[in-house]
Amino acid sequence: MTTIGYYTPFKPLGFHLPSGDLTIATGLRDFLEGGGYRIMHPSRLRARWIFWKPWLWPIVVRDRLRALRMLRHARSGIWVTYHAYYKSPDLIGPWVCRRLAIPYIIFQGIYSTRRKKNIKTLAGYVLNRQALMQADHVFSNRKEDLLNLRRLIPDDRLTYIAPGIDPEQFTFDAGARHELRCSWKIPENTPVVLSAAMFRPGVKTEGLIWTIKACAELCRQNRPVYLVIAGDGKERKTLQSLAESLLSENVRFVGKISRDRMYRFYSAGDVFAFPGIRETLGMVYLEAQSCSLPVIAFHNGGIPEVVRDGITGFLTPPFDLHAFTDVMARILDDEPLRRKMGEAARRHVRRAHDIHRNYHQVDTILQHVHAEHVLRTDDRGQMTQKRRL
Repeated sequence: MTTIGYYTPFKPLGFHLPSGDLTIATGLRDFLEGGGYRIMHPSRLRARWIFWKPWLWPIVVRDRLRALRMLRHARSGIWVTYHAYYKSPDLIGPWVCRRLAIPYIIFQGIYSTRRKKNIKTLAGYVLNRQALMQADHVFSNRKEDLLNLRRLIPDDRLTYIAPGIDPEQFTFDAGARHELRCSWKIPENTPVVLSAAMFRPGVKTEGLIWTIKACAELCRQNRPVYLVIAGDGKERKTLQSLAESLLSENVRFVGKISRDRMYRFYSAGDVFAFPGIRETLGMVYLEAQSCSLPVIAFHNGGIPEVVRDGITGFLTPPFDLHAFTDVMARILDDEPLRRKMGEAARRHVRRAHDIHRNYHQVDTILQHVHAEHVLRTDDRGQMTQKRRL
């Protein structure tokens, strides 16, 4: 059995704030574990801005030595780091792999030469660049990141893997739809707009405010609409106050919902709307589409990689309230269009974003890299033995 030392320098698995990064990291870990790999977690160190936090450097040393002990006794080892970039470079994996002579893999590596021009990010840029150059293989789940990585990594050590979810965990549930809409007291024949995000300051809260304002504009046009928002965080009072002032009784906050229950939430809606300001990928878009919901979002970041504009939803120019509201009105007024897009969305996720199918390539490459590494090690051992003779 091949042992994998698995490390997530940006956010440790089980981090208290849910995010798309954690969803992807956990999904990759679960896939590898389900594929027969033995997973070890040598470190839970969060390396965000670590080069400006000298009090964390002793932990780097401690975890390097711990990883060395954990993996030294594994007959067959690989190191996999998820999400390494200038803010959170991997300071453990490269060091361990050099000393144990095992393959070093990065999943979702990011490279940007702009960071070397800023004294605040220069150290992170250098450390991250060194790790990328040492990697035996680098995977990317964003096409934009892939283009930047090609400036540093040769194509034979670089692979694009489309982001994915388990579609079976996100399927439409008619019973949940009826139950939730009754509990929410949705007026009959009123279309429901769903939105979901963490209520933290910054682009997440800005995106929810944008959605609230778009729905309020529809209400001013005397169009029936009911907005339901899932999530929680520091900005909850601010968002609730704004929503109630603009939408009165046509809005409901349902709090934080565990991921294994989100399929019920998606099933109760007619469209999923969240701008996704500078969103890197947005796993919620895949989850919503898998439950047959069309999506409305901004045409920015990584969203076009997971939503097919005009087919599984509508992507509008960023910060154009008229365009955002216009497509929302169009899709809410046209039930056959909603059904057509929802069905296309469900098929799209199963065809292009099934995590089991997409990650099969990861498994194949890991096996290839490991086999090549073992072969090179054996060759070096034979060469050394011949010299001694």
